[in-house]
Amino acid sequence: MTSRLVLTLTLLAAVGAIAFAYLLEFGFGLEPCPLCIFQRVAMAGVAVVCLVGALHGSAGWGRHVYFLLASVSAGAGAAIAGRHVWLQSLPADQVPACGPDLNYLLDVMPWAEVLAMVLRGDASCADIDAAFLGLSLPAWTLIGFVLLLAGLLWGWLAARRA
Repeated sequence: MTSRLVLTLTLLAAVGAIAFAYLLEFGFGLEPCPLCIFQRVAMAGVAVVCLVGALHGSAGWGRHVYFLLASVSAGAGAAIAGRHVWLQSLPADQVPACGPDLNYLLDVMPWAEVLAMVLRGDASCADIDAAFLGLSLPAWTLIGFVLLLAGLLWGWLAARRA
C-alpha cells in the first residue's frame, strides 16, 4: 500500500468524521461545547495534512513529514477527546463550573489563556447530550482518533520500508 493511498484513506475518514459532526450540529441540533470544537480543529488538521500529502505524493523524506504532522494532529485530538471523556466521567460535584462561551473568551483573552481555560473544561463539556451503544460522542471521537493514529503509524512504517 502506498503512502499516497494511506493518506487519501485517512483524509476520507477525517472528512467523514467532520461531516458527521456538522450533521449532528445542524441536522439534529446538538450544539458543540468548546472541547468538541477543539476536537473538530484537530480532525481538520489531520484532513488538511493528509490532503496536502496525498496531492503532493512525495516519495522521499517528505512523506514522513506528512505522516508525522498528521499523527501529531491525531494525537492531539485523541488527548482532547480523552480529556473530554474524563470530564464526563466525573461526579456532578467535581465538574468545573460553567464559564463564558468560546467566542467571548476569544474576544477578551489572549489565545494561550483561552486554550488553557478550554482544555480545563467546564460543566457544558461534562454533559452527555447523545450516546450510541453506551458510549458518548467524545468517546466515539476518541476511538476515531486512535484508529486514525494507528492507521497513520502503520502507513508511516510501511512507507519507511518502501
